[in-house]
Amino acid sequence: EVQLQASGGGLVQTGGSLRLSCAASGFTFDDYAIGWFRQAPGTEREWVACIRRSDGSTYYGDSAKGRFAISSDNARNTGTLQMNSLKPEDTAVYFCTFAFGTHGCAMMQNYEYDYWGQGTQVTVSS
Repeated sequence: EVQLQASGGGLVQTGGSLRLSCAASGFTFDDYAIGWFRQAPGTEREWVACIRRSDGSTYYGDSAKGRFAISSDNARNTGTLQMNSLKPEDTAVYFCTFAFGTHGCAMMQNYEYDYWGQGTQVTVSS
């Protein structure tokens, strides 16, 4: 079974940066996608970003475009979300997600995935 280990959350001031990492293990396939969702208290879950391992294609939700960058280390099956120009409204618990197959990112954009990891708290102070 796929296991996801997220790390890198914390407290940062407005305009600062944080980097989240998601290490995936427990599988042998190399066709998959790693992504991130977030959820703030009292709000709906929001898809943030996704990267497809096979060709490195990246996809972003509206709130992430221009500020966040997702990348992957295929040798380590790790996905990293670099978050810049953070705003208080970025405060949330961030979850990494995993989907098998070429269409994994398309799944995530439809709020579907095969596995999800524990969340990591991101707090942006004003």
